[in-house]
Amino acid sequence: MIEFGIKDIIDIVLVAMMLYYIYRLMKESRSLNVFIGILVFVLIWLFVSQVLEMRLLGAILDQLVNVGVIAIIVLFQEDIRKFLYELGTQKGIRKLVKFFKSNRNDKNDREANKETIIPIVMACMSMAKKYVGALIVIERSVPLRDIVDTGELIDARINQRLIENVFFKNSPMHDGAMVISHKRIEAAGCILPVSHSLDIPKELGLRHRAAMGISQNSDAIAVVVSEETGRISVAIKGDFHLRLSAEELESILTREI
Repeated sequence: MIEFGIKDIIDIVLVAMMLYYIYRLMKESRSLNVFIGILVFVLIWLFVSQVLEMRLLGAILDQLVNVGVIAIIVLFQEDIRKFLYELGTQKGIRKLVKFFKSNRNDKNDREANKETIIPIVMACMSMAKKYVGALIVIERSVPLRDIVDTGELIDARINQRLIENVFFKNSPMHDGAMVISHKRIEAAGCILPVSHSLDIPKELGLRHRAAMGISQNSDAIAVVVSEETGRISVAIKGDFHLRLSAEELESILTREI
């Protein structure tokens, strides 16, 4: 007689949650067909080795599985990196700590964030009117030290005029990205990873692809001002918010920061 207890139920639920999370991650990274192929292969391997007990074929599949682990790491290194990033941020714990904060602390945080957000919004609106291209990356819980190292260190207080001067068309750093960290302008002229996603509209240029790339590889917020159209966009967690007004940009930054 097979015993089935609460531990078995928990085991099944955890496996189901793990498979669902992997499925969602593969779907977002456009690797769903590869994930389904791996799942089918594992089911065949289990059926051959455990049910049919075919020793020779089972031994061959065992060796393929051992090699396949290394192949999976190579194929899905970006997805694994993203998963570990999300795991390392400990979002659930952060939200729990934030829940127990006092209203006074929340009010102080909002006031401090306004000093960060307003100069960014004002600078973006000013540059949008002049059709000056810009790309501003706001660091959150995932460190961007590797991105900062590709540019020129500034380490200055967030200031509207400074932002506009960095992205002025004759400035040597206007083609790169500005990184804001810990409520300070950390660096400018930085190089970002470019997204090769086919879902990005063709009318969006390289700045938008770079913004999408950094939002896919970290939890950073990327603000883009288009040089061609003067429109403002924000990339967060692999999604675009396009054609934003000043109020909408301020609302998004206030909510996300």
